[in-house]
Amino acid sequence: MFGDLFEEDFSFVSNNQCGKGKKSKSKDTEPPAPREFTKLSGIKNQGGTCYLNSLLQTLHFTPEFREALFSLGPEELGSLEDIDKPDVKVRIIPLQLQRLFAQLLLLDQQAASTTDLTESFGWNSNEEMRQHDVQELNRILFSALETSLVGTSGHDLINRLYHGTVVNQIVCKECKNVSERQEDFLDLTVAVKDVSGLEEALWNMYVEEEYFENDNLYRCGACNKLVEAAKSAKLRKLPPFLTISLLRFNFDFEKCERYKETSCYTFPIRINLRPFCEQTQLEDSEYMYELFSVIIHKGGCYGGHYHVYIKDVDALGNWQLQICSKDPINDLFQEEESKLMTNEKVQKDTENIKEMENPLTILKGILSEEESKQIPVDQLGQKLLEKKGMSWNKKYRKQYGPIRKYLQNHSQIFQLSPDDNKVSLKEMYHQLQFGSDCQGQVLQSPSQNNDVQWTSESLCTVLKDSASGSHWFDLNDSKVQPIKEKDIEKQFQGKESAYMLFYRKSQLKRPSEAQANPRYRVPGHLLNEMDAANIELRKRRMDCDSADNNIDLRLHLGSHYKLYNGALHPSLSWKESVLDLTTDKRKTLGDLRQSIFQLLEFWEGDMILSTAKSLPAGLHLYQTLDGDEMTLGGIGLADGADVFVWNGKEVGGMEVLPGLDHEPVLLNVLRLAGYNEGGKGQHFIESQHVVPCSAELSTLWKALASPGGIILMNRSGSDKEVENWQVVPEEDMRKTVRIVGLADGSSILVLDSHDQSLVNVASGNLTAFMHDISWLQVKNFCQLEADEKQVKITATVETVMSDIKIKAIQELQLGEELVDDSCLRPINRNGKLLSPVPEDYTVKEAELKMGSLLGLCHGKAPTSTQLFLYFVVGSDLQGAPEMEIVVEETASVRECLNVMLKKSGLPGDNWHLRRIDWCYEAGEALSEEGARLKELNVCSGDTLVITEGKLPPKGFLKVPIWWYKPLMHFGQQESMQDQVNCMMGTLRVSPAGDSPTYIQSDIGLCYAGNVEISGEAFLEDLKIQAMTLPFFQELSVPSPEFLRAWTLESKRPGKLLRNNQQQLNEYKLGGRTEICIEPLQKEENLGPSDLLLRVQMGIPGERDYYHSVDLVWDISKECTAWALRHRLAAHYSLPVEKIEIAKYFPEKFEWMTISSWTQQISKRKRKKKQESLQSAPFHLKDGDIIGVKNLLLEDGKDFSTVRDDIGKETQRQLAMEKKKSRQAQRLQNNVFSEGKVATKHRKPEVALSINVGIFR
Repeated sequence: MFGDLFEEDFSFVSNNQCGKGKKSKSKDTEPPAPREFTKLSGIKNQGGTCYLNSLLQTLHFTPEFREALFSLGPEELGSLEDIDKPDVKVRIIPLQLQRLFAQLLLLDQQAASTTDLTESFGWNSNEEMRQHDVQELNRILFSALETSLVGTSGHDLINRLYHGTVVNQIVCKECKNVSERQEDFLDLTVAVKDVSGLEEALWNMYVEEEYFENDNLYRCGACNKLVEAAKSAKLRKLPPFLTISLLRFNFDFEKCERYKETSCYTFPIRINLRPFCEQTQLEDSEYMYELFSVIIHKGGCYGGHYHVYIKDVDALGNWQLQICSKDPINDLFQEEESKLMTNEKVQKDTENIKEMENPLTILKGILSEEESKQIPVDQLGQKLLEKKGMSWNKKYRKQYGPIRKYLQNHSQIFQLSPDDNKVSLKEMYHQLQFGSDCQGQVLQSPSQNNDVQWTSESLCTVLKDSASGSHWFDLNDSKVQPIKEKDIEKQFQGKESAYMLFYRKSQLKRPSEAQANPRYRVPGHLLNEMDAANIELRKRRMDCDSADNNIDLRLHLGSHYKLYNGALHPSLSWKESVLDLTTDKRKTLGDLRQSIFQLLEFWEGDMILSTAKSLPAGLHLYQTLDGDEMTLGGIGLADGADVFVWNGKEVGGMEVLPGLDHEPVLLNVLRLAGYNEGGKGQHFIESQHVVPCSAELSTLWKALASPGGIILMNRSGSDKEVENWQVVPEEDMRKTVRIVGLADGSSILVLDSHDQSLVNVASGNLTAFMHDISWLQVKNFCQLEADEKQVKITATVETVMSDIKIKAIQELQLGEELVDDSCLRPINRNGKLLSPVPEDYTVKEAELKMGSLLGLCHGKAPTSTQLFLYFVVGSDLQGAPEMEIVVEETASVRECLNVMLKKSGLPGDNWHLRRIDWCYEAGEALSEEGARLKELNVCSGDTLVITEGKLPPKGFLKVPIWWYKPLMHFGQQESMQDQVNCMMGTLRVSPAGDSPTYIQSDIGLCYAGNVEISGEAFLEDLKIQAMTLPFFQELSVPSPEFLRAWTLESKRPGKLLRNNQQQLNEYKLGGRTEICIEPLQKEENLGPSDLLLRVQMGIPGERDYYHSVDLVWDISKECTAWALRHRLAAHYSLPVEKIEIAKYFPEKFEWMTISSWTQQISKRKRKKKQESLQSAPFHLKDGDIIGVKNLLLEDGKDFSTVRDDIGKETQRQLAMEKKKSRQAQRLQNNVFSEGKVATKHRKPEVALSINVGIFR
């Protein structure tokens, strides 16, 4: 859809008229291009309007629609000139459509603009850049037109052409009573999923019947009882033009995403609708329709591009392509071989033409020698290897791609089999035999073929459609291309496939005067407007053609120049030395010379014209212009060219050497200066020198370097890294400046003998460069805050950190004793001291940037084998202070923990270590206390957490146990707000002790204690150990079978642990899994196919429920809505049709109705498996709450309660508070977010609309 995103709007008839600028060269000032060989006009894409263009072209190529619109005159629609008059009603949309259709018919431009039309829709630039659906646009545009044409003779235009009716009937099997309902349509929407084509879809919709039987009966109004019946639909009235929309886009409920159906979906060119109609006694012509437009969508469900295949009913376009030449041998393959010869230099002398080994000629030769008509593609590659001694991949793949793709791109010559595995020459190329020379050779007469026509004077290749009169075009925004009718079959499937089909009745015949007559039925005022516009277009194109051939030349007068430092420089001002001359590039060089003679008041001697170019060193001359009979374009003079006018020998008395070999090069020459105490250390002085590119480096060395000195070169300039500087070796001294790669802006570094310590002579590279010598900042943290000082220390990337520390101590005037009792620590942007840097590291190894801030602190820096670690104590990581230690990386977890306990002063050994996760919370435990820190990938700068409690032995689990009792029906004495606050309460974390703590009344949870148990123990063992906790001893639990175990997820029961004889390891319980135990009134042993649901019946007349009860549902056979309804109906002893059920989502305070859909499906579809409730959108699982409504006692199907209303309002208020808090936080952090790139999110989808005035 965004193929022409940046295409400019050059429409001549748009509201914005182009001004005339002589040399602007911008497309805004150029007239639009004329129509191409098809004689049809495309439509420009405004950025995202390809869907609009495709539909407009379809309407334009519907002559009956176009002419009906043209029949409405200004007396009914008004005039565009009266738009701004407040008292005049102008029907602007139909007027702009008339104008656009007239442009598409008559205006000689490649593509029309829809800017004026979309402005009449009320669209802004955002709407024009936004993608929309063409099926949606079709309905909205028709609605806007109907509204715009109210009160005119065209008020029924849409209904007259596109309106049809469908009748739905239900026939009672007993009394034969027929109940019917009629529906209107402007387009038919048909299914694509699981359907092979259009005819099958129509058959399913209008032939196949649906039956009401068994448990799903129909209530007959005549019989007044439930009976068996048959439902069907038929087409009652057929419109002249039938529009069919294909449902290509669907929604995958499992993946929760949209997708596009790309399966094969066939549709006929001609279709008989008799089998689908209610009345079938009419003639065949009443039911026959012909396809005339196919709108195609390329891409996916979130974006793509539209174009349209259209049949030219009125023969307005030129479908035939004819290429004529008097030399059939050269021109027959002109298009194909010209592509391969673009990079070859064709010589003018025919005696020196060499045979070009392009793959097209070679492959044609191989195939022409084959006796069989077809050859496998793989075998073709093998024969190419045998003939040329080189494979396709090695010789041609890089330039032309894979051989199979190459054959497909030249489909006019090569014929591939349907499976693309075999290839042959097309028949017309088999029959053309060419001789090796032109003497005595006769072109053999081919067989009569409609695709090739021969004459005695020339060979003409004409492409014709196999079906006479069936002229199809591909209208793709601005581009219009002819296609064959069989090309439509390519759009049956794939990412680029048909999306909308447009059929017209076969009996609709066009008058003969409309054929190839674009002026037919066009109103007179539009004819006059288009004629005047075409005259103006021709005039503008002539002016533009003249402007395109004018070139501006800058004439440099040799008498006003001097030669200085190897280049020409003006001796006077630029204005006095250079003259501007505008001329036509189609004129000759002699004409240019004559113009210059006339321009100059006098000129003595010969006049030589040379091309020149401004270089950094100055002006340089290149080629002398000869051949006064040649045109300026032929000798290569372009717009803005520099021409030097001189005598051809000298300038200012000095000889000038023109040409590429004498081109001056401007070099930067650098020399190292002495040490500067106030700067960055060593620095350089820079000067510029101009040398000829043909000068040898030895000459350069003699001129710049002192005896014993060396020079280094940098082809990239002076502002680069050390690695880019190289010493010029002795063997390169005889080479020229150009050969070694020095160009304008390159740098030369001259080093005397005492500076050569910076150079590694063996590798030829610098060891340090002046730009690498910078500084680091060091701040004193060894004294009181009031005495903190900051100094700059000069350093390079290779400076050792210990040297920087010593220099900093000296600059800060601190005692020498700090050398052995201090370290350097980087400081981040928040002012936090990071881990110390090892003193044996260089600046580069420490990954420090020049200018970084370091802190000089007490304490020794860790060595390369030691770790610097932070640690905090307890669970409140945000408020707890961080402490620091240094340990060996070979220390064990236990040893590291002991060091931390000693420093923090914590007693006992009831502690363990955990890592910090990405949320800055206590994360994974370091459970292997004997493992080394290095083995566990603990690095310097990591933060660890000391957590209370011992870790269980290896293979054991430490499981927190919670007591769980499901919520019962709330008492009336509690206020609704208290109940909601209780339901939204947070779960308190238990303390370290095992005593029972706060009981949460909302979800019935109470912490009971911890259980240490082996992972190989059974679930029954876990329940038994839980029964031994002090909390459970106060309760009377007969056996483990009276307990139900759940995992705790998001402060609520999650997964139900069933099967007491299953090992805990098989449940894959994590190290932080918590278990809640629920008491039961009777023993329970749930099987793997049993689903446990909490079922509650609604209280009639109240928005509330009775106490929930546990319901065990066997889902081994099916888990569908139908099965659940029957299970609940049996449980409550109610008829299935008299209950409504819904699932409760407590975290959202919402109920989702489990549909009681009873529509019958056909016998063919009845076999399909119904959707499982365990999949989207219900995701039914153990413990879910199911609400039941008894329709015998209440009519309402509202499952929500007052608590739900209050809960939603509370959630909304919390969300608003969070939003305000986030906004405040963003405003506060704006200062830190400068320079960051915002993430680009997908724009939300916006409904399409067209604004229409009121004309009633």
